[in-house]
Amino acid sequence: MIAFVSGPVAALAPTTAVIEVGGIGMAVQCTPDTLSGLRLGQEARLATSLVVREDSLTLYGFADDDERQVFELLQTASGVGPRLAQAMLAVHTPDALRSAVATGDEKALTAVPGIGKKGAQKLLLELKDRLGVPLGTGVGRQGTGTAARGPVPWRDQLHSALIGLGYATREAEEAVAAVTPQAEASDGDPQVGLLLKSALQTLNRTR
Repeated sequence: MIAFVSGPVAALAPTTAVIEVGGIGMAVQCTPDTLSGLRLGQEARLATSLVVREDSLTLYGFADDDERQVFELLQTASGVGPRLAQAMLAVHTPDALRSAVATGDEKALTAVPGIGKKGAQKLLLELKDRLGVPLGTGVGRQGTGTAARGPVPWRDQLHSALIGLGYATREAEEAVAAVTPQAEASDGDPQVGLLLKSALQTLNRTR
């Protein structure tokens, strides 16, 4: 198992970061929130989980070990693969997921693309004794970098993240337009992770 990767950020894309490790570029799948903390050319350390399939080896990256652990625990529930687990972490922090499961918050889980009402009910039952209690660490991410804007424009990054979560191109475009005032009014550079949460809330209201 590759527990983490550490090195300079060689490239950034809407869903992927490339970390240079010993002269080799490691492509790591990340949530928009994690990617928004990475900076091209700067050192980064990502906790990782390697998902092995017959035709592929995919490395998923996380801001910290706790996020990686929750990612792996989510996949112990039936019907939850790595992409859905990552989508859950794109919408909610690890502690928010723990709180949702602990309190039986069905609505919080249905906010994740790909999870309907019945699926949420099933997940609440299966994950009840697996995720544990909230750690009280807050909603902030740690260990990936500062809050300054990365080389990927926030609009493109947000749009690609929504497409990756299963929304149609038109829905993604409308959601990006809906959160643009929030982005422009932010004190400093826009945080893609926060904008993604707002965009998802907008999409859920229109459905």
